[in-house]
Amino acid sequence: MAGKSNGMIDVHFHLIPQFYRDAVYEAGRGPAIGRYPDWSPQLALAVMDEHGIALTIASIAQPGVGFLPPDKAASFARRCNDYAADLIAQHPRRFGCFGVLPMHDIDAAIAEARYCLETLRCEGISLFASYGEKFLGDASFDPLMSYLDSRHAVVHVHPSLHPSSKSLALPWPGFMIEYVFDTTRAAVNLLFSGALERFAKVRFILSHAGGALPFVAWRLSVSPMIDARLEQRSREEIFAGLKTFWYDNALASGAQPMGALSRIAAKKRILFGSDWPFCNKRVVAEEIKDFTAPGFLAPNAIAMIARGNALKLFPQCS
Repeated sequence: MAGKSNGMIDVHFHLIPQFYRDAVYEAGRGPAIGRYPDWSPQLALAVMDEHGIALTIASIAQPGVGFLPPDKAASFARRCNDYAADLIAQHPRRFGCFGVLPMHDIDAAIAEARYCLETLRCEGISLFASYGEKFLGDASFDPLMSYLDSRHAVVHVHPSLHPSSKSLALPWPGFMIEYVFDTTRAAVNLLFSGALERFAKVRFILSHAGGALPFVAWRLSVSPMIDARLEQRSREEIFAGLKTFWYDNALASGAQPMGALSRIAAKKRILFGSDWPFCNKRVVAEEIKDFTAPGFLAPNAIAMIARGNALKLFPQCS
């Protein structure tokens, strides 16, 4: 696959095929914003052209295939991944894909990951930060992580709505704050469980600037000093661990989150993400306006986030 010679690469962009939307609604489920926004390949391409996005690495939207029983999830994941492959075949210069996995069954998840990476040649895998009560970094996911490590896979980590979030007596939709904490919890679990070291060849992209991770980073660095039950890592080791993550700036592209992110992330590991269509065209315009604002970031930093860093992660997109 080859992207345009210039233009942004968007690593946080969603697919919502009609068959997927229908199946989710039939199961009595839906996205955090209540109803799915309009989506079609034509709408996607129009938004990309309007905002100077040359290529997107797309992923299936929330709730993945977890809304289905185990005996149906694997075949439905295959249908979603084949749909994405067909879309790429029709528009090879505009779309890539993070494959979706049926995580009810770890063996089925590994089989589908193998199909995505070795047969379809997807750019990577999309995983949610949590599945049921468990967060990424939990040992139950180790067999899948071991396979992904063997493939040097890119894994885009998208937040989910954890059961604990659903029980809160708050009226605010989950995407506003609960998604932020879901990503943060997964990142901390990956870091402190040792999963980042055990599976050092997996390239994890954290959505939304890592959630609250930039703010809690200092707190994490001194936590082993406070609690002897934690592995006694130095502050430098913890900050180094945070720099191993890649981060997209979807819904986090302004001066406030980007300023905090710049303190913990490697400059070469910050990527552009729009979160379209859950972020509508107005929001996409604001995202791009803010991180490209004159006087905010140096021109070379803007170019790295908009395109250059993604090409290091996905050289096949050049």
